[in-house]
Amino acid sequence: MKNSALKVIAGLLLANNVAAIEPDWKDYAGVLSAVKQGEKHGTPLALVDYAALKKSGQLDKVYQQVSTFPVKLLSGRDEVLAFYINTYNILALKMVVDHWPLASIKDVGGFFNPVWGREAGTIGGKPVSLDDIENEIIRPMGEPRIHLAIVCASVSCPDLRNEPYTASTLNKQLDEQANAFLHNDKKGLYIAKDEIVVSKIFKWFKQDFDKVGGVAMFIRGYRPDLPVSYAIDADIDYDWSVNGNVSF
Repeated sequence: MKNSALKVIAGLLLANNVAAIEPDWKDYAGVLSAVKQGEKHGTPLALVDYAALKKSGQLDKVYQQVSTFPVKLLSGRDEVLAFYINTYNILALKMVVDHWPLASIKDVGGFFNPVWGREAGTIGGKPVSLDDIENEIIRPMGEPRIHLAIVCASVSCPDLRNEPYTASTLNKQLDEQANAFLHNDKKGLYIAKDEIVVSKIFKWFKQDFDKVGGVAMFIRGYRPDLPVSYAIDADIDYDWSVNGNVSF
């Protein structure tokens, strides 16, 4: 899908002044209720039972609901953000389930055709990739906390929330996601001898955090306990293993 077309869609959604109508996320909530806290490679995280999702077909129903939802009915920033955060996470889950079993979502693609740019589904009548949703629709809306809410189906990603995002609760949910991630010392933040080491997410998307005062200000907003004199280094190793247990 061309970038210009995606930007037009996002612009139309934000300009729409009709009453907000969001999808019924009941079935998606059912999928998320099966996500359980666990551990993988020594990292505490929300584990997804991909084998069960594939067997039940429950995720297929959720995808069909999202795929056919009339996105023009969405109105306002929070409605659009909540919808596309959920959509990104649903499509990432679908990408893994459709290719299950696999060790990493990155195995779906290759060096010259990475998974992020592959068609992940159809939304609003248009084929989209995970890159399209993240970089052409969500990121331009200027909300850096989305990087702690969209989940690329990997161990070092922020945890998949056990409930859908909704417009009315979005701000609270994003704050909770940021707080939880920055208190996970295996993938979010830990204090070293003389520095604060954080996820590489804060390096990859530094420009988004710069728009709200910078990485340091953002992090210290959720971790006021951090030593003031310590520098911040975004260098925690990123584990791209799938955020679920797999046996071949």
